[in-house]
Amino acid sequence: MHYASVFYRKGLILIADNRYAANNNNKKNGNQNKELVNENVRFPEVLLIGPNGEQLGVMSSREAQFKANEYDLDLMCVAPNAKPPVCKIINYSKWRFEQQKKAKEAKKNQHVVEVKEVQLTPQIGGHDMETKARAAVKFLEAGNKVKIGVRFRGRQMTHIEVGQEVMDKFIDLLKDYASIEKPSAMEGRWMYAILAPKKK
Repeated sequence: MHYASVFYRKGLILIADNRYAANNNNKKNGNQNKELVNENVRFPEVLLIGPNGEQLGVMSSREAQFKANEYDLDLMCVAPNAKPPVCKIINYSKWRFEQQKKAKEAKKNQHVVEVKEVQLTPQIGGHDMETKARAAVKFLEAGNKVKIGVRFRGRQMTHIEVGQEVMDKFIDLLKDYASIEKPSAMEGRWMYAILAPKKK
């Protein structure tokens, strides 16, 4: 590989050393290949595992690559920190496809817990409270947490105990579905409590 570049300027011959740029490019390109596959496998010796799981012995990575080529497959290092590193002959494209499929399935099955908010007032009627309680039950059954908020307006701040009674009554309606994660507490003009789904 040539690292020197020759430039002609005003009758002078300038020679530039490009090794620094080449090394930087190699580092950048190397970061793109996280998997130790084929030409990226560079160890003095490796323990080679065949495509059917059989041990093919210890050999240079170059010899291991030749073996993989004989099977028309790829050479992949599966244990780079072992002594010697362990490589396996596989179908890399198929392996990557399977890994992506597994990751996609895991993400699909992963439930992200959300915090759903239910707002009440100190004067809420019994029917409205039951309606909001049913909505909260659906949130809890879906595996989400519920943040209950009671808002105090104007002079209602002088009768916080009324809002506390509403909060306690609402929580009691959900006792079969939820446990208290954060007890009720005042934040400005709001009283908040957080419920979490009961573990089955």
